[in-house]
Amino acid sequence: MVSVVQNVAIDCADAYALARFWSEVLGCPVAPESEPGDAETAVVLPEGLHLYFNQVPEPKTVKNRVHLCLRPETSREEEVQWLLDLGATLVADRREPDGTGWAVLADPEGNEFCVLRSAAERAAMSAQAVGPNN
Repeated sequence: MVSVVQNVAIDCADAYALARFWSEVLGCPVAPESEPGDAETAVVLPEGLHLYFNQVPEPKTVKNRVHLCLRPETSREEEVQWLLDLGATLVADRREPDGTGWAVLADPEGNEFCVLRSAAERAAMSAQAVGPNN
């Protein structure tokens, strides 16, 4: 037997507002039946998985035990700046001088997520490691 992940649930104070933030980040729509003030809503990902936002009365108080890791289509640095401009905050900078690492950000309600290097940045680093004579 196996199970299929239907959604990733995120508790929050304002389900619709946080869903709109993540909709913008991921370039995916908020569920069409959702409206401001809804206690539950979702962002529909292309693969069928949903990010499910559920309004709860208590605020976030500790570090997430589960978080999203984003691999941008653009460079990691451009993506981090865009996310900061969108309303995220930098929580921890784990980027290394050699280009490895990641940035830990938080969404407007404090939920942490990571921004990794893009596939192009990873490929360029791998090509440098191999060198022109290998």
